[in-house]
Amino acid sequence: MNTADAKAVTNQLGYPSYFNLFLGVLKVLGAVAIIIPGFPKIAEWAYAGFFFDLLAATYSQIAIEGFKPEIAFMLIFFLVWGVSYVYYHKRLSTPAVQPK
Repeated sequence: MNTADAKAVTNQLGYPSYFNLFLGVLKVLGAVAIIIPGFPKIAEWAYAGFFFDLLAATYSQIAIEGFKPEIAFMLIFFLVWGVSYVYYHKRLSTPAVQPK
């Protein structure tokens, strides 16, 4: 999706134009927070932020255009989010291997 398409979607949903930059910066910071180990509370907040972002995007689309079968593609993103979250917690519960 190019910049013009992103602005068109944002305008169609009724959000201000600066909202794309704001969300983009937060998504990059959230991804960094999840990738960097040692900060589990910050990573939990990042996962929560991604969940609410996905939920709000889905709701916004349904509120403007009504429910259409095409919106089901959002389930892919929820699935990726869920798998990532489950494996994040599995990684946290696994004891770290100590070098000899």
